[in-house]
Amino acid sequence: LSSPSGLTHESHRKDVEQVYLRCSEGSIEWMYPTGALIVNLRPNTSPASYKHLTVCIKPFKDSAGANIYLEKTGELKLLVRDGDRRPGKVYCFGYDQGGLFVEATPQQDISRKITGFQYELMNKGIASDLHTVSAPCRPCSDTEVLLAVCTSDFVIRGSIQNVTNMAEEQESIIHVGVNKLYRQKSKVFQLTGESGNWRGQIKTLLECGVKPGDGDFLFTGRMHFGEARLGCAPRFKDFQRMYKEAKDKGLNPCEIGPD
Repeated sequence: LSSPSGLTHESHRKDVEQVYLRCSEGSIEWMYPTGALIVNLRPNTSPASYKHLTVCIKPFKDSAGANIYLEKTGELKLLVRDGDRRPGKVYCFGYDQGGLFVEATPQQDISRKITGFQYELMNKGIASDLHTVSAPCRPCSDTEVLLAVCTSDFVIRGSIQNVTNMAEEQESIIHVGVNKLYRQKSKVFQLTGESGNWRGQIKTLLECGVKPGDGDFLFTGRMHFGEARLGCAPRFKDFQRMYKEAKDKGLNPCEIGPD
């Protein structure tokens, strides 16, 4: 978490402050913004790998007081306009497309403004899974499912208990009852109090039209800004079939034990 403050250079409203971030994920919170910030993302990886990275930012819900630009060799491209209220909106760009230039907008009272956003750096392949797949709601092929089992941040067998649709965010929250937990990167799925059952929530696009239904599914996906995002989710009986077929041919990319 980086938390610069505009009050440190209140008398120099055109000041530009440099911020250097080494972590692959984190957040920026600019209190009382004046002047501008140049946000330099310098992950602890080889510079040769930079071209394979995607940067994603997610503004705080109440972020205000500055415009956020993508800057490269002095040219600015507006990324997030001050006052743009789109809850949960994520903005992504290639690391080699430029850096972040955050410029304060004129304010009568800067003490009431805080500009902030979360950021993540990820491999371009992972980012494309989350944001730029041309048909995000299409069913996965057998090969895609088997690969997702090996590479996803979470893999569970479970059922859809309920679905909450959020029209403003254009997203759905899938409330999942877990029958078997194969893997999870973060503690999204946890034991609930009295019942002693494992439960958790997975987000997906509203346009995918997910509805509660009978039967078990194999849910896979990735963590993104602390939330579980749905990837491939075949019916469990279909996963068992494709896993067995691949195993019989020696083609399954990793072992999971589907029973």
